[in-house]
Amino acid sequence: MNKATIQLETLTCPSCLQKIDKAVKGVDGVNKDSVNVMFNSSKVKLEFDSNVTSIDAIEGAITKLGYEVKKSQVK
Repeated sequence: MNKATIQLETLTCPSCLQKIDKAVKGVDGVNKDSVNVMFNSSKVKLEFDSNVTSIDAIEGAITKLGYEVKKSQVK
């Protein structure tokens, strides 16, 4: 499992957080229990299986909602 931290544009409402949470959890290969969308810091932390999905696919699920991904860090 890889750990990722994704920095987003500033989140402005709690419903944004719920949409992003649902979209990220909907990506195959993402550990659903590990997804943590942090409203105050506008970050998403998660674990994913790089054999099943990529950070690009996870970012794509977020950008498809209309939120800008500023940067991602994968460990």
